[in-house]
Amino acid sequence: MRSVYIISGGLSKFSKARPDKTFQAVVKEAYDYAIDDLGLDHRQFVEAVDGSVASYFSDHFSRQLMAGIMVQDYLGLCPKPGHRVEGGGATGGICFQEAWKAVASGYMDICLAYGFETMSHVATWKGNEFIALASDVSFDYPVGGFYSGYYAMMVTRHMKEFGTTPEQMAHVSVKNHMNAYHNPYAQKRQRLTIEDVRQAPMVAWPLTRLDICVMSDGAAATILCSEEGLRRLEAAGAKIPRPLVKVSGIGRGTDAMRMADRPHQGFDDFLRANLLPNEDSVDTRAYYRKLWDRGFRYPGVHSFRAGRMGSKEAYKNAGINDPLAELDFVELHDAYTSSEIQTYEDMGLCRYGEGGSFAESGKAFMPGIDYGLNLHEEPLCPVNPSGGLIACGHPVGATGLMQAVFALWQLQSTIQAHFGDPTLQVSGARRGAIHSHAGTGTYVTVSILEKES
Repeated sequence: MRSVYIISGGLSKFSKARPDKTFQAVVKEAYDYAIDDLGLDHRQFVEAVDGSVASYFSDHFSRQLMAGIMVQDYLGLCPKPGHRVEGGGATGGICFQEAWKAVASGYMDICLAYGFETMSHVATWKGNEFIALASDVSFDYPVGGFYSGYYAMMVTRHMKEFGTTPEQMAHVSVKNHMNAYHNPYAQKRQRLTIEDVRQAPMVAWPLTRLDICVMSDGAAATILCSEEGLRRLEAAGAKIPRPLVKVSGIGRGTDAMRMADRPHQGFDDFLRANLLPNEDSVDTRAYYRKLWDRGFRYPGVHSFRAGRMGSKEAYKNAGINDPLAELDFVELHDAYTSSEIQTYEDMGLCRYGEGGSFAESGKAFMPGIDYGLNLHEEPLCPVNPSGGLIACGHPVGATGLMQAVFALWQLQSTIQAHFGDPTLQVSGARRGAIHSHAGTGTYVTVSILEKES
């Protein structure tokens, strides 16, 4: 299997609405950004690229089947190979990994991965209905299957199991919105307090409007290539930053669509199948035994089994034994503050049951930013330094690729160049993870990006 490098990325501004442009033109903003960053013009890039992968979640928002081929044509990429992927909220993450597979397999040397969504074309309630169609329409959807209800149910169980509090969830919202305050591509750049989050309009208890991401219009694009692709691009005149950023490991996981169909494991099966290397200790095994004895069962509705499987696979492929110590930052799928807390645990940044205390500890925050919070520990592994989906917005097909773009800029140490502000640059970042999540945890992708020495 060949080495795969991510060499460039671009974004459109994420906005509540982009009435000024069609979805094709919004994608072109991100595409132009990515090729401009290499110092190439359109003709040079089109002659070099082997093909593309397109990601968008729903045909309903654009009222257009096969919208991907319309973008392919608009970008001048016909007749080169391309295809569309879809996997709910994980669509962008799947797209990134499909482009990786195209290059790693030898099918392509240079692959463009782009994603988009224009969700403003419908009313908010209708958009929520479209998103809810990513639940089981025969069983879950008819009994009130809007996603805020699902996530409220899941975090209520997390609160009962582990003592997680709404105030701990609010720490996530304050952190991510404050990070986005320094990100010009973010949709919601706000300074918030815990009280702001808790006093916002309630959507589904305990989730308020400030605990939940918003629908958006936007696009993102990344360019992945092999060593041969690097040579071809440089021969075409590309200025590729050094050191290179490599995709050092990917992982995926799945789970049943209906949460009621998700089986509980026995304790020994749980330990054998789910412990990460940093958890394989006498202390952690004893900790989980105590949880089990008081009624904890895995996976349950408090945890995302697909996230644990995707993380475990990605860490194995990238040679990571202790994610909290070995990752310099994580961009994860925080459609809800509660899901960020759940994902801390699934990715092994803390043990199951400790996500709430991790959220308020300070370990996931950026250094040098005044969040207005009483954080009792120093930043260790910033989570969503970009602001995440909650603050950047969630044009579904674009967000997993947005994470890859932000991760690339972190590893290239070019945040100041792209943001006009150095505040969100993770100092000395060498390795980061991106995490994309669908439904109530039905598809999850985790990819590790690493700066070469």
